[in-house]
Amino acid sequence: MKNRNVLIFAAFGILLFAFIILNIGFGSSSISVTDIFRVFAGREGADSGNALIITRIRMPRTFAAIAGGAALAVAGFLLQTFFNNPVVDPYILGISSGSMFFVALVILGGWTFGFRRVTPALLVLAAFTGALLVMCVLLFVARRIKSVVTLLVIGVMTGFIAGGGTSILSSFAEKERIVNFSRWSMGSFAGLAWPQVRILYAIVIPFCAAALLMAKSLNALNMGESYAQSMGINVKLSRILIILFSSVLTAGTVAFTGPVSFIGLAVPHICRTLFHTTNSRILIPACLICGGLLALSCDFIARNIIAPVEIPLGAVTALGGAPLAVWLLTRGTGGKLNA
Repeated sequence: MKNRNVLIFAAFGILLFAFIILNIGFGSSSISVTDIFRVFAGREGADSGNALIITRIRMPRTFAAIAGGAALAVAGFLLQTFFNNPVVDPYILGISSGSMFFVALVILGGWTFGFRRVTPALLVLAAFTGALLVMCVLLFVARRIKSVVTLLVIGVMTGFIAGGGTSILSSFAEKERIVNFSRWSMGSFAGLAWPQVRILYAIVIPFCAAALLMAKSLNALNMGESYAQSMGINVKLSRILIILFSSVLTAGTVAFTGPVSFIGLAVPHICRTLFHTTNSRILIPACLICGGLLALSCDFIARNIIAPVEIPLGAVTALGGAPLAVWLLTRGTGGKLNA
């Protein structure tokens, strides 16, 4: 089993490296692998066309996709552990929509919440506030309603409410702000510069590392609250940390890339299927790599499938993720939704 896990991780690593090269090399203008490594080795001038395309456009986008995909995958895994159900993720539960609404308050409504101007830190703060509020609503409901399907419906309705608020803001916003917000709301890793990518990694790395340190608690919670308490786990604190980590990881990604659907749903399920385990010590690193790989591959498809036109990233992830969500809801039930 250990050798098998090592082989899967190695395959993930090779595929991730391959898609890094593909995402850097392919686009409106193709760059050969030889030229890519020449730029990496510093053999081309920093002001050459290839060097500028690689270092200022494609590399920031590529590394943003890795970080964003990893963050959404780990957030999805944490939420699935929290609700003990594989059919939840930040997008389906409306957490991404809550983040989107508060970012809309900043971009469309001009609310700066005391900040002098719109900064990346303000966008992250706004997105985190929205994510946390929606999560608190879901927690309130989850304590009173045990049906997972009902909880999912409430999450979807919460997303509609946030979407309605965003539409109202759009009605009163300036045309230029609406155009900028519309591009952002489609979900994309395009347009990110290195300062924003650094902030994204400053969020993703520590919180994913903290989630990995919680592996023992997560494994115990998988067995139920009573078992976790018998193992000496502080269940209340663990649940608070799960909420905090998943909200921050979702918000940090949404603030820069817009809402990206279904990565948080698909990746944990893929990893559980491949590794045949529920051990968080294995699944969290697997979600990190597989999440980055899936985001990169979807971004590659979005950019190149009908080039030079770029289709929204959310469309690509939804086309793959929505059928998976339906299958997870109906499998083994004869077509009836699990309650």
